[in-house]
Amino acid sequence: MNNRYLFVDGSNLYNSQYEMFGPNRYLDFSLLIKSIEFNLKIKFNKIYFYASYSPKSKEPTHKEKKYLKNEALFYQSVKRTRSISFFKGYRSKTSGKEKEVDVKLAVDIVDFAHRRIFNKAFLLSGDADFMQALHTIKNLQISTTVLSMQNKVMFKAILFYKTYVIRFNNDNLKLYKIKKKPQYLTLDKNRLLKSV
Repeated sequence: MNNRYLFVDGSNLYNSQYEMFGPNRYLDFSLLIKSIEFNLKIKFNKIYFYASYSPKSKEPTHKEKKYLKNEALFYQSVKRTRSISFFKGYRSKTSGKEKEVDVKLAVDIVDFAHRRIFNKAFLLSGDADFMQALHTIKNLQISTTVLSMQNKVMFKAILFYKTYVIRFNNDNLKLYKIKKKPQYLTLDKNRLLKSV
């Protein structure tokens, strides 16, 4: 069995790409996956994507409308990706904070590991809140790899797991206290970005 499952913290990924590329361009998720697979010389058997949509104000500003349009196009590109399972959480009506998403991802990765559904796990996130889930599957002798965007790196993961930093330039991270270095996947943003 060589089942490779990718778990994606979708909100973290969306915010990362928006921070880098702004409201007029978005990262085409299916092209990103193809580039990752090509560079790592692998194919993911299944991709689990976890996110929630931003709420729309009653009277949205021009800036908010651009953000929401960008977000919608990004998530449409996710849903067009092969072998995708899209879990949609929700936003709290009082705080606007995302609900169910991170917990669902952590529960799924641990549950699937215990049931031996995969033997190689990949997590695309910059959120260190997933470290305990990663430690659990590592203790089950399941190969674990972390992928992070260059502007949202899970630094703690570098110490314990094979970690790839996805970057769109040749800049290396400045790691002052971490002796272990991540590997880099340098991707051509011009091939992966779409205009809004």
